[in-house]
Amino acid sequence: MICGIGIDLVENSRLERIIEKWGLKFLKRIYSASEIQYCGKHMQSSTHYGARFAAKESFLKALGIGIGMGVNLKDIEVVRDKNGKPALALCGEAKAQIEKRKITKIHLSLTHTKKYATALVVLETK
Repeated sequence: MICGIGIDLVENSRLERIIEKWGLKFLKRIYSASEIQYCGKHMQSSTHYGARFAAKESFLKALGIGIGMGVNLKDIEVVRDKNGKPALALCGEAKAQIEKRKITKIHLSLTHTKKYATALVVLETK
């Protein structure tokens, strides 16, 4: 049964300006080391950072909470399987929220263009 849906849209140029201003200080506060490595190897890294930021926001929206409501964004990590399909790996309070709500499945879809990045998260229970 679906128990939560979240969607987010990121304007990549806005994120790019934040990264230019704050650099690694910002990136290390929001993204895991693996996410920084993955995004950093792409020519248009801001589109990949944008998609991951949108995924983190979408996850929080699916839970019905927002940034600053107890879940650290670094506790929500976008990973990829061997075929490149994105998924969320959770730890800390993000994982605790999933366990508390008995969520059994997390669906994630990402898309991005030069200007925008979007993510959709669907949470399921049995």
